[in-house]
Amino acid sequence: MIAVLLSTLSMSAQDDVYMSPQRDSVGQETQVESQRKLTRKEQKRLQEQIDSIQYEQAMQAIRDTLFTLEANRVVFKYGQRAYVTSFTNFVAVNKEKATIQVAFNIPVAGPNGMGGVTVEGTLNRYELKTDRKGNPILSFYVQGIAISAQVYITLWQGSNSASVTINPNFNSNRITLEGTLLPSCLSNVVKGRAI
Repeated sequence: MIAVLLSTLSMSAQDDVYMSPQRDSVGQETQVESQRKLTRKEQKRLQEQIDSIQYEQAMQAIRDTLFTLEANRVVFKYGQRAYVTSFTNFVAVNKEKATIQVAFNIPVAGPNGMGGVTVEGTLNRYELKTDRKGNPILSFYVQGIAISAQVYITLWQGSNSASVTINPNFNSNRITLEGTLLPSCLSNVVKGRAI
């Protein structure tokens, strides 16, 4: 009976250690413990502040013509959707040049060596407008050796979530990419071989 009593007391003491807040050498609660104590309202307010900062960064990147839209979903002409990797599916704008890359998760290498296509061209008619709901809409033409397309990017108000619709001028194979719009310096994409 004494052994059972000692093991019960030992487990109870261990539970008290794990349930008590973690403290650093000065006796202050650690940052992890204090973050756990945020209420849902505070978490929502914090997320809104983060979204607002990301939105402002995205807008500044659009104004500077230095951004990358990293796509994690592709929507085809008739509404079919496919999830893709964001570091290989993107639209990048670097001043007067643009790169559009799609690379699907298939075993075939594709022209860009990554299962898709990479095209580059120069920008024309770069215009930023706002729709009735306050969402910024950027439109521009991309003209290059393997591409001639009208591009529309919609940045959703209050976040860096965006969608880009690419309308080729020589066929009706419209494609839409959905993802996040980032300043080029914060983007992490892998570019394939361009046509």
